Amino acid sequence: MIPIPVVVCVLGGWCAVYLADTLLKSSSSLKASYEDWLLTYGLSISPFHMRWQTALFNHQFYNWGRWKPRFLYLWFSMGMVFGIVAMFGSVILLGKTLMQTLTQMLTEAPKAQNDRMLQVVVPGVNLPVSQLTYFFSAILISGVIHEVGHGVAAIREQVRFNGFGIFIFIVYPGAFVDLFTTHLQLISPVQQLRIFCAGVWHNFVLGVASFMVLFLLPAILFPFYYTGVGALVTEVTEDSPANGPRGLFVGDIVTNLQDCPIYTVEDWNSCLGDISQKSQIGYCINTATLQQLSFPARVYRRLDGTVECCSNNSLTDICFSYSNSLDSHLYACLPARKVIEASKVCRTNMDCQKDFVPSFCVTPSLENQTRLIRVKHPPHIDMLFVGHPMHLQYTASGETWTTQA
Repeated sequence: MIPIPVVVCVLGGWCAVYLADTLLKSSSSLKASYEDWLLTYGLSISPFHMRWQTALFNHQFYNWGRWKPRFLYLWFSMGMVFGIVAMFGSVILLGKTLMQTLTQMLTEAPKAQNDRMLQVVVPGVNLPVSQLTYFFSAILISGVIHEVGHGVAAIREQVRFNGFGIFIFIVYPGAFVDLFTTHLQLISPVQQLRIFCAGVWHNFVLGVASFMVLFLLPAILFPFYYTGVGALVTEVTEDSPANGPRGLFVGDIVTNLQDCPIYTVEDWNSCLGDISQKSQIGYCINTATLQQLSFPARVYRRLDGTVECCSNNSLTDICFSYSNSLDSHLYACLPARKVIEASKVCRTNMDCQKDFVPSFCVTPSLENQTRLIRVKHPPHIDMLFVGHPMHLQYTASGETWTTQA
């Protein structure tokens, strides 16, 4: 979640700005000079909203709009076609997302939200607070490129360009262009379409260019960084379940989550998504070791129907379930680390039949949606994480790039 001090600072800052604006406008001695100052610098202030407009870049916009008219005509015509196609595509995409959402609401055991074609990004919920700077910077850059497209296309179609501006609404940044409305209404519908579609066309081109740069980054940064060895931990929040003496530390390289290999940060996210969707994996343990490690414990059911057989105060023991030859479900309270270390992963007892040694596949008996995850980050001892996989994803951040030693 977003830290309370951040929320207080944002709301308090806006209240202070609006209060100062109101006091200055209501002052008989300062009102005229203050309003002249706002007009001179193109500033406008309203509750939780501030905008700045200038004609400083008009000359540059006109230079761009008059550069190679034939090329710009073809360029914005391509944008018009793309905009029309994208409009129908977006309707289909939104319809499919709506159906997925309704299906998820009506299903008792819904799939993970990662399966949706469109994802709602909520800062502090499914977007780490540490990524907010990048998130809002990307929004601002996309907004500027979007509005540059509208402005250049308008000048190309002989629509008067009044100015360019930037605004901020609470914490959301954006940009806008001021066009002469009368000119815009006098041109043909096709010309209007070229102007209206220019913004999304420029955003699409920006996305393609960004993807190409991202794709070529390994070659560009090869002398300084290398990839493909794991996910480099860049941040572990204080409230993260992975924080602690046997947890993750900044600079660690995660190479495996359970039996899922990690080469990049994308693998990290993908493996956590798979672990959250699939049932808990088990571990092979021979009969002698099982009898040696287990100890008597009271078996009872939790509120969600799952079984617990260990003391709630235990930080090292976990209740494991297994089946014998009679297919009876049995439970044993075992030290998790001793069971998992040097053990083969399994799904059934058949996966553990090796060297004619009687063995069982023991599976952690945890609450619904909770998983026991073995995180390998050599040379440190493996971290054992118990919780929802998404909690690990949102409270521990990583990247693919590792500096050359």
